[in-house]
Formats: sequence, structure tokens, C-alpha cells
Amino acid sequence: MKKRGILHAELNAELSKLGHTDMVLLADCGMPVPTGVKVVDLAVIHGVPSFAQVLDALQNEYIFERCVAAAECQSGPVQTWLQERFPGIDYVSHAGLKTMSADAKLFIRTGEATPFANVALYCGVPF
Repeated sequence: MKKRGILHAELNAELSKLGHTDMVLLADCGMPVPTGVKVVDLAVIHGVPSFAQVLDALQNEYIFERCVAAAECQSGPVQTWLQERFPGIDYVSHAGLKTMSADAKLFIRTGEATPFANVALYCGVPF
């Protein structure tokens, strides 16, 4: 059994398939799932697990070189959560983020119910 880090078997399996520049969409419980994109649904109830909890778990194990969020999140808590974790954030409209999500290699659904708690994370490399 794994000693630490992400324990969810399906999430681990899908994350291990990712490579440099692949996009992971970390989403709240209301973001529409694009057709044909692999989904790992972690949502249990509203707020569980939270967007921030899953983002922290991902960042503890993976390197992300780019973060893209909806411009609409800039006046709420999602902006704060992202600024605490990323030195730079790119913004597109929420509609644009939904369109981009079709190119994701993995869609991770959380139980988050805060508006615009969605982010496109692009995989980096450790060197």
C-alpha cells in the first residue's frame, strides 16, 4: 500500500499517463464534462473534497508549468486559492475555459460548489 500522497487508485493511474504539456482540468461539481475526455469523479457531497484540497494533493506530487483559470474568478476566493499556489495565472473567459476543456487529457471533478472553481493545469517536467 502507498505510504503517502494520492491514494485514489483510478486518479493515480490516470495521472501516471500524463506527459509534458498535457492538460488536466480540475473542476468544481458543476463544470460540464467534455465528450471523450477521461473523468475521475472525486465528488462526494458539496464541498467534499474541496477544490483547494485536490489542488494541493496534485501539486505535492506533480509539476505544473502553466495555470489557466476563468477571468470571472478574479473577484472571488478561487483567485486567492490560485494566487497562493501559482506565481502566474493566465485567464480566459469561463466559456473559453469550457471550450479548452475538450483538449484535456484528464478531467478531475471535485465536490467544490464555489462559482468558477475550475482550472486548466499544464504538466511540466522536473528538470
